[in-house]
Amino acid sequence: MAENKNHVPMLNQRTKGLGRVAPDCTLDAVGALGWRILDEDVSLPVAVLLQSRIEHNLAWMSRFIRHYGVQLAPHGKTTMSPALFHLQLQHGAWGITLATAPQVQAAHAHGIRRVLLANQLVGKANMAIVSDLQRDPDFSFCCLVDSATNIDALGRHFAEAGQTIRVLLEYGVAGGRTGLRSIEQEHEALSAIRRWPQSVRLVGTELYEGVLQDETQIRQLLRHVLERTRQLAAEGRFAEPDVILSGAGSAWFDVVAEEFAQQSIGQPLNVILRPGCYLTHDAGIYREAERRIQAHNAVAREMGRSLLPALQLWANVQSRPEPGLAIIAMGKRDAAFDAGLPLATLHHRPGTGAGPAPAPADWRVTKMMDQHAFMAIPDNADLRVGDMLAFDISHPCLTFDKWRQLLLVDDDYRVTGAIETLF
Repeated sequence: MAENKNHVPMLNQRTKGLGRVAPDCTLDAVGALGWRILDEDVSLPVAVLLQSRIEHNLAWMSRFIRHYGVQLAPHGKTTMSPALFHLQLQHGAWGITLATAPQVQAAHAHGIRRVLLANQLVGKANMAIVSDLQRDPDFSFCCLVDSATNIDALGRHFAEAGQTIRVLLEYGVAGGRTGLRSIEQEHEALSAIRRWPQSVRLVGTELYEGVLQDETQIRQLLRHVLERTRQLAAEGRFAEPDVILSGAGSAWFDVVAEEFAQQSIGQPLNVILRPGCYLTHDAGIYREAERRIQAHNAVAREMGRSLLPALQLWANVQSRPEPGLAIIAMGKRDAAFDAGLPLATLHHRPGTGAGPAPAPADWRVTKMMDQHAFMAIPDNADLRVGDMLAFDISHPCLTFDKWRQLLLVDDDYRVTGAIETLF
């Protein structure tokens, strides 16, 4: 997990989810401290990454993209963790996808040198950030465009800087998010690119299929963008020999691979998928997507054991104020709640000498506040104040951003390391 050689990441001791430690402890030294989650060596709540599952998910996705002959640029906004970025690169990622100029700046400061900004670069200050980074001759960058107005702004800014900005035309759908909606808008964008031949370079096309929920509509959008890419190549619109064609969030990457892999457009085609949540997976929205993939994608089925949820939150039972109710010391400040409430999976009573046991299915989080979760339990549940519970989550993106550090653990919940996030 390489870092910028001039940056020695220190453990941030002014945040949550840590044990007792010397003031000068580095992130690299955390694994030698002897902490074990089940022995109450760490203040709860704590977010942990199960290292064996992370390694499994990395290997699984590496095999998947190799089968289809496509590239992977995982969306870094999920974790915003340089250590995890480098781990993904070590497992064959082409580069890292990011969403904002400050995210790009943070990643570059930690050694990331190839970035796809899956967004429009809008605003003078954001353009200045990218312009400054492009002074690094080893830095490769491209962003999305979907309007002549934005292209003209990019053209002026990067012409004044004496630089070129590489762009992908983004295609979208009515009622969706960003992206060109019509051939007329495409023509306007292409005309704007021609106005700035020295400072705006068209290098490919892009879409985000996740704004749609119906597979038939998704495949129609993919085929439309592929056909437009083929037509643009025939017209000589691309400024580089290898054309980028990019799509795929974390829910439909299999369908994008099926539609885009091994296609001919008359030029070399570099298909880049951008799922970010595969690394930790989850027990909610992406588990549902994984079930669909296993049911319909023969490659995934042949690969055997699929993606595994690797991100957990451990928290204490804080109160048993009345029958049928437990208050858990974990809330909206700690876990995502937008795509489903955390799911209790393990129960542990410290000091008993026994390991954690599966949490009963009828222990259910029903509501969350800032620092508390309400959990409905049977009146006779064997659950005490001070007991520990592990929770799986839905939507990793909005859990990672609540933690400045997460602990890596082995299968016995011994802490093997820590990673920082840059939210």
